[in-house]
Amino acid sequence: MKRIQLLFMIAAFLAVAPWPAPAEPASEKYPDYTELKGGYYYPSEQIRLDEFSGTDFDRKKGFNGEIAFGHRYGPAFGTEFGIGYLQNRRSPDIGSGRITQEALPVLLSAKLFLPLGPVEPYAEAGVGAYFTRLEAEDDAGGSRMFREVDLGTHLGAGLNINFTDKMYLGVEGRYIWVRPEYENVEIRLDGYTATVNLGFRY
Repeated sequence: MKRIQLLFMIAAFLAVAPWPAPAEPASEKYPDYTELKGGYYYPSEQIRLDEFSGTDFDRKKGFNGEIAFGHRYGPAFGTEFGIGYLQNRRSPDIGSGRITQEALPVLLSAKLFLPLGPVEPYAEAGVGAYFTRLEAEDDAGGSRMFREVDLGTHLGAGLNINFTDKMYLGVEGRYIWVRPEYENVEIRLDGYTATVNLGFRY
């Protein structure tokens, strides 16, 4: 009986004790953010350009950058709008010449976060409009240029580390699917991007 009374007394004390309120997540105090992203773009496939130059072009890393504006709807969900730039130059396996691929993606993403205090892993999915340009240089030094606007999709994952409530540093990886056609020739932009991100909440 004494043990039961003691348990009731402890439970009553815990119920009325002035426990400190849990800290409000930074994403709820400052739901809007801007991110600066910079890193690599790596195409997933070799390119065959029979119609343009009659040769194969190897895969090389290129540049990928983006400025993004986002909003968090609570600690676990957010949306993000971004404008980016990616570029990749490739040389043929044999011979001379070069192709240059460029794109200006306008992106919309949905993000799911796992808030773990100062660390926030997340996953994302999104769509985008890609304003693309392809320049193909032949062995003789001549070049042809093509432009297209195409829709693409992407999936990704990342990790943010909060240094303060208003600033964080993160890393992010994506796979993009974009397949523009230039004069009925499909040139895939499918590939991986990897960036380091600097974010500011407000």
